Amino acid sequence: MGEKRDRARGTGGGAPQQVSWGAWPSREALTRLGVPRGRVVIDYSMIIALSVWVLAGCYTSGAFGGWYAALPPLGFGLCAAAALGYHHTTLDHRAAASLGLLGVMALCGLGAYVAGAPTPATVMWIVIAIMAMERLPLPAGLATVAVLVPGFAEADETGMLGAALTTAAVLLAGYSLRLDAQARGAGFQLLAQERLARDAEAASAALAERARIAREIHDVLAHSLSAQMVHLEVARLQIEAGADRAEILKLVTSARSMAREGLAETRHALSALRGDMVPVEDYLKDLARESRAEVDVTGERRQLPAEASQAVRRVAQEALTNVRKHAPGARTRINFAYETDGISLEIRDSGPPPTAEGVRDGDGLGSSGAGYGLLGMKERAELLGGSLEAGPEGRGFTVRLRVPA
Repeated sequence: MGEKRDRARGTGGGAPQQVSWGAWPSREALTRLGVPRGRVVIDYSMIIALSVWVLAGCYTSGAFGGWYAALPPLGFGLCAAAALGYHHTTLDHRAAASLGLLGVMALCGLGAYVAGAPTPATVMWIVIAIMAMERLPLPAGLATVAVLVPGFAEADETGMLGAALTTAAVLLAGYSLRLDAQARGAGFQLLAQERLARDAEAASAALAERARIAREIHDVLAHSLSAQMVHLEVARLQIEAGADRAEILKLVTSARSMAREGLAETRHALSALRGDMVPVEDYLKDLARESRAEVDVTGERRQLPAEASQAVRRVAQEALTNVRKHAPGARTRINFAYETDGISLEIRDSGPPPTAEGVRDGDGLGSSGAGYGLLGMKERAELLGGSLEAGPEGRGFTVRLRVPA
């Protein structure tokens, strides 16, 4: 029932349907939804005036005297009930019931004609024909008009000419009302479709935002945990080698600090997603200071989208973590550039010093971590329409990121 009410209000439809020649008008077209209040007042005023005129015509014809004076009100009441029922059966697209109710009204008109009131009868038949053309499938509406044409010819003193003019007027009036209702119904269907599209767009945006937040949190935690793993792995190796307790404690304390910083970075990422972030070049300088790297920023500074800014931050973090993991002691340079249609980031290291070759390959530190950091960064860049390249250059390793912004 709720679905029917929604559809009757014009909010349950989807895209406007293609109306075939033999199809019913849409539910939106068959309701009074969207009709201006002034038009409704005029329509009901005309119905009341026409009803009064028909009743008066029945009495002035002299056909309903004596006890028969009660018949016009009874017939009018029956017609009104049939018309109300016809409104609801056409809303439900019930052809047989709708045609039956039109038949009841036509018989009331026939009764008036037989009793000697041809003008009220003709008016009733005209109204019935217009209602059929407006609310029924066109074949049924045309068939109803065809059935009533003999009545028009019989009641009109001019014969077939008058019947032809009356039929033409009925067809024109009924079809005009039908087209007007269909245009109004199509407008409400389009409005319903637009609302559904907006709802779907809002739901899609919410899902995209959740995915973006999840990706940010994943990248921050992956970076933090990777750095902690490096220190804990070194601590494990030193414990196995019987290193000094103070050195081991220093590594464990550093890992704990990184865990605390990871939580702070997570909160920072959430704030950045809401637009509360420091400029990316300032962030890179702070990050480079901690890693003893050099930074070069070129191009005209401008406000960056949150996702592009976060991509630069995460790639820089991951690249510097990899330098500390695989090439400790290497010289590192960060080049960040504002370009015409985007931004670029390059992080290049010189490779481990000759004395650190054993550390890189032989102590297990280079193999720690899952190895998915740069792969995740590449996926992030591609989602933004950019690219990420990473690979060895000479003794070192270079990471290049480019993102439209």
